[in-house]
Amino acid sequence: MSVSVLRNTPYSEPRSFLAGVLAVLVHLVFIALLIFGVSWKDHPPEGMVVDIWTELPKPVQESVKTQPPPKQPKPVQEPAKPKSEPEPEPEPPKPEPPKLEPPQPESPRPEPVKPLPQKPVTAAPVKKPDIAMKQKPEPVKEAKSDLEEQKKKEQEKIKEQERLKELEKQKELEKQKELEKQKELEKQKELEKKRELEKQKELEKQKELEKRKEEERQKELEKQKELQKQREELAAQQQREKEARAQREAEAQRAAQQAAARNQITNEISKYKAMILAKIRSRIVMPPDLPGNPVVEFNVTLLPGGDILDVRLSRSSGYAAFDSAVERAIFLSKPLPLPPEPALFNEFRNLNITVHYRE
Repeated sequence: MSVSVLRNTPYSEPRSFLAGVLAVLVHLVFIALLIFGVSWKDHPPEGMVVDIWTELPKPVQESVKTQPPPKQPKPVQEPAKPKSEPEPEPEPPKPEPPKLEPPQPESPRPEPVKPLPQKPVTAAPVKKPDIAMKQKPEPVKEAKSDLEEQKKKEQEKIKEQERLKELEKQKELEKQKELEKQKELEKQKELEKKRELEKQKELEKQKELEKRKEEERQKELEKQKELQKQREELAAQQQREKEARAQREAEAQRAAQQAAARNQITNEISKYKAMILAKIRSRIVMPPDLPGNPVVEFNVTLLPGGDILDVRLSRSSGYAAFDSAVERAIFLSKPLPLPPEPALFNEFRNLNITVHYRE
């Protein structure tokens, strides 16, 4: 174990002085062993009994107590390791973070105390340093116990650090899992939101399609209504035209009938006027040798049946004899011939009669 590790532990400050004292004691013991070992070379080696162990003792303290003094030189060399390293060198590691501590305690792990009994067995030719070791065994034991306690504390610290690291790792894993869970929830929410938006869009699309269909249906209905209206208007127009045509035809027929009737009446009137004029002319006694072709006109008022109510001269011919002869003939011609239809009497009520001297 290095001095830098001891200084970084919570007990490094109070034990720095003790470590220095132990180092001095160990060096003194080592020098004493060398001195006594050289002085004993002149004596013949004494025989010694070696016990062969089939199994190593489990506890470290028992091996130290039960084994003979030659076993202690090995533990003496262990504290000599921090002595070999100068104390000023570990000063630079102070700014280093405590994370560098875990790899350092691993060096004492491969040095278990259990193999210690075997090494003294192989090292049988040791020059019996019992006397030197018996003189001052307490500092070595105390240093060894301090080292073991320090190792134990270091191991506990490493275990605590490992536990903290494991807790930190677990927290990190839980945090990562929580983040992944949150991400998954967010992803699910996003997918749900996306599906909701797609569903909303589909609904909007369906509504738009239904709206368009409804508009097209309304347009078709309007178109059909317009066509029906046009057909009805056309039929009504055709009916009106038909009725107008029929009316015109009826009126034309009526007019034709009326014209025919008027022509018939006119012809009837003309016929009877000619008959009246012929009857009157047949009764005229013409004066002889009148020059030219004098004309006389009389207005005759008739009664139903052809009787004469009144005769008035409306235009004289200039010849009194001719005028008088015509007037006498009018009275002699009564009753004048009249048409049988009573409706035609109005055409003969006031009758104008014109007589020419020569036909």
